[in-house]
Amino acid sequence: MAGMNDDLAALSARIDRTNELLQRMLAEVAKTPSTHAIFVDAGYLYAAAGRLVAGTEDRRAFDLDAEGLIEALIDRARSIFADSRLLRVYWYDGARRRIHTAEQQSIAELPDVKVRLGNLNANNQQKGVDSLIRSDLESLARHRAISDAALLGGDEDLVSAVEAAQGFGARVHLWGIEAPEGRNQAEPLLWEVDSQRTLDLDFFKPYVSRRTAPAFEPAGTARPAREDVRFVGAQIAAKWLAARGRDALVELLPGHPYLPGSVDQDLLVEAEELLQYSLRGQADLRRALRDGFWDHLQTQY
Repeated sequence: MAGMNDDLAALSARIDRTNELLQRMLAEVAKTPSTHAIFVDAGYLYAAAGRLVAGTEDRRAFDLDAEGLIEALIDRARSIFADSRLLRVYWYDGARRRIHTAEQQSIAELPDVKVRLGNLNANNQQKGVDSLIRSDLESLARHRAISDAALLGGDEDLVSAVEAAQGFGARVHLWGIEAPEGRNQAEPLLWEVDSQRTLDLDFFKPYVSRRTAPAFEPAGTARPAREDVRFVGAQIAAKWLAARGRDALVELLPGHPYLPGSVDQDLLVEAEELLQYSLRGQADLRRALRDGFWDHLQTQY
């Protein structure tokens, strides 16, 4: 009898120890911040946004300010996943022999952005992009690197990627682009995801423009130097700070190097008026403008 009591006592002690370890583990999990990532199928983005804003899916017919748009996507994700941190933005596109174009290289150089390339066939169709998305989604979910995935895409082939990530506990949120007519996302994909959101015309207008003569470039207007654009950014920052005060600055600083979409758009419009030159589709000048804006604000903090 005494031996049985000793065995029961030992078993009870092991159970208590196991419960204690589980409680510690749950406490650590509770303290671990949630993490999200944004997955962008660039083929879908260019086609759907081009048709919505410029009336065409032909990339050669319009400019897309990828840097500004990525910042807007990050800002939108920050508002949706308020208690979560960004891992990075994954940008999936196609290229001949998987060699970066100049535009893809400039996107790859952006902070917190990873460009992943599939192939382009003779008909300029992407090949291998869906499998890259699935591989990344599944791997990140399996290793608990993300708790939420915002997926901007519409192809039915992405269903397997969604299912793979969900199988490891991640939630997948589908972001779509407003369609002028009908629907531009496959129904099976809509059925599988955890939530759906549609980004509308107003969201994309600042970042997509047809390749026509810019409104602020009269004949003979020279392209401004990066330092001139940077200086204009600092000027606008000084006016912004004078109008809104240090409280607004304190709220803005944690988002560095990204600006909220409304602030970024106001910065662009005012800079174009001061320069009398269009900065649409000019990623290097847009970057210089934001750098000047941030540089001035940080010196005032």
